Amino acid sequence: MKLSALYQIFLDCQSVTTDSRNCPEGSLFIALKGESFNGNAFAGKALEDGCAFAVIDEAEYAQKDDERYILVENCLQTLQQLANYHRCQLGTRVIGITGTNGKTTTKELISAILSQSYKILYTLGNLNNHIGVPLTLLRLKPEHDLAVIEMGASHPGDIKELVDIAEPDYGIITNVGKAHLEGFGSFEGVIKTKGELYDFLRQKEKSTIFIHQDNSYLINIAQGLNLIAYGSQDDLYVNGIVTGNSPYLTFEWKAGKEGIRHEVQTQLIGEYNFPNALAAITIGYFFGVEPSKIDKALTEYTPQNNRSQLKKTADNTLIIDAYNANPTSMMAALKNFQKMAVPHKMLILGEMRELGPDSPVEHQKIVDYIKGCNFEQVWLVGEQFATAQHSFKTYANVQEVIEDVKANKPQEYTILIKGSNGIKLSTLVEYL
Repeated sequence: MKLSALYQIFLDCQSVTTDSRNCPEGSLFIALKGESFNGNAFAGKALEDGCAFAVIDEAEYAQKDDERYILVENCLQTLQQLANYHRCQLGTRVIGITGTNGKTTTKELISAILSQSYKILYTLGNLNNHIGVPLTLLRLKPEHDLAVIEMGASHPGDIKELVDIAEPDYGIITNVGKAHLEGFGSFEGVIKTKGELYDFLRQKEKSTIFIHQDNSYLINIAQGLNLIAYGSQDDLYVNGIVTGNSPYLTFEWKAGKEGIRHEVQTQLIGEYNFPNALAAITIGYFFGVEPSKIDKALTEYTPQNNRSQLKKTADNTLIIDAYNANPTSMMAALKNFQKMAVPHKMLILGEMRELGPDSPVEHQKIVDYIKGCNFEQVWLVGEQFATAQHSFKTYANVQEVIEDVKANKPQEYTILIKGSNGIKLSTLVEYL
């Protein structure tokens, strides 16, 4: 079947699913494969449960003379091609966002601000990979004014694959840092891969990037692009300063040198979120959102999904940042916590995953930094922390921590909880 013919079927269906457990009536099922599953085997069930058509790439799973089965060469490629075709048919302006840290929070802030004045489509959760990006684009409707598409990467070429699908008109790289080094091979590999967004926009007419002027790594790879800059310098398109951080981030911002100064009290934890907020302000201001609406969106935004959340329990105050961790984000969180003007500080840190051969050195750097801090208690979870040189309390896994908390719960502490998602430190919250 030609892509144009499949597109007409998609338009009739109006929604796409790749999960046979979620089959809205009249939807289009696309059978994907993974290491431990084959979606083709569930195509029949998807049709029984409400899907109007099922796209498969293994002929033996099609029922004879049943025209609801659509056979293609490769279902994943078909999903991606269909998403790109749909994006190009609608011509919606697309903002592509990537970065080592802060891209999901920045995406949420951008979307909150733009939604004050526009009909926005944006990436839900962290559906930012080779499957999530096309699924997001296939949710585009003619009434959407803008799309904010988050793009994640763990290997060289990942961002190129995603920009070729999404074809963004605008782009932002929040930052570059040490994450997924096992996949990228080096920090230089991280920079090159994130820079694939710039490479795409450099070849596109009338493209624009939003750039953090204070980040030298980004400035160095942004030659030849139309830049809208934000940061600390007084003459930038948008600039600002942090005015408070105990515990919530407060800052001032203005547009250009002569702009009116705005003060914003956020519900974000961490000074490291300031560039994320400034990026969102810059994009909102560029697209004409009124400053008062920008301030309103930032003030009302509440972080979710274990990202820089503040939670007060009957016994403690928790700073929950347990969704992900890498050397850059871990150090930023620790430095912020060290500066925070609160009593009785306690750390519960989980090891950082996917660092490859650099892992022992990076974990030792974190431990060495903690040694110079004034934290009353430090609990470290995971093998990489256990093998580092220190005298802090260590646990093999989160279950050991839970048992310790049950026996001797900390009381009246402000506790920073941070680690890679695979450590599952978020499960501690209910016990603290």
